[in-house]
Amino acid sequence: MRWKRGRRSDNVVDARGSSSRMGGGKGLTLGGVAIVVVIGLLSGQDPLQILGQLAGQAMQGGSVGAPQSAAPASNDQQAEFVRAVLGDTEDTWRDIFQGANRQYRDPTLVLFRDGVNSACGFADSAVGPFYCPGDQRVYIDLAFFRELDQRFGAAGDFAQAYVIAHEVGHHVQTLLGVSAKVNAARQRGERVEGASGLLVRQELQADCLAGVWAYHGQRRNDWLEPGDIEEALNAANAIGDDRLQKQARGQVVPDSFTHGTSEQRVRWFKTGFDGGDIGRCDTFKAARL
Repeated sequence: MRWKRGRRSDNVVDARGSSSRMGGGKGLTLGGVAIVVVIGLLSGQDPLQILGQLAGQAMQGGSVGAPQSAAPASNDQQAEFVRAVLGDTEDTWRDIFQGANRQYRDPTLVLFRDGVNSACGFADSAVGPFYCPGDQRVYIDLAFFRELDQRFGAAGDFAQAYVIAHEVGHHVQTLLGVSAKVNAARQRGERVEGASGLLVRQELQADCLAGVWAYHGQRRNDWLEPGDIEEALNAANAIGDDRLQKQARGQVVPDSFTHGTSEQRVRWFKTGFDGGDIGRCDTFKAARL
């Protein structure tokens, strides 16, 4: 991927200079986070939501200090890559929103190390990249990209770009009111997990929106090289619910799906990439996911 052709975003902040932990010495250890993740897999709950609840309980007994942050150093190639990808998502979604007579609000992307506090609570790096609608920020520990390669076998810069674009897709959903509708259903007590549940539809739509960005980014920059799209598809395939559950507990339980199968994630990314039409990304009305 010839990512250096991309415009650099000014909305990336570097909070890696200080580890953000919950106050009062109540931060979760890596072992504790691993337990939370396992509980989430077994119960069908979102591990990030569980961690957020724990953070809220901890904050009642101690204050939470925000991590120190600054603009990334210009000689930090990883941060420059993130700025280039984020900058191009900004250009893409500004144009698409303007075409629909709407205004796109850029998200902020926070680089952190080990753990971070957000409006959604405390999150350890083990949770992976995430988007918090409460502060409209994307959070990424760059160590995840190494894990994406070594643990999931999904190497390559465009695989990493797909991850960023997916999280930005959740920001687009927030601006369009999609996330609020899913949360409202959850608050009403509706079951949102499962193979055809709202959470799966939300995640697959974010995959499709990542594909929409990839289409427009390529038209703008002509930056894709042979094998780049395969890198993104490989990443989408590596983090499907069925594959992750099979690895974690040796069996697949569709009733607890929250993100969709590997095949679904690949197909919806390709749907967005094939023409870059956001209108094809309505997973909530799709009869077949």
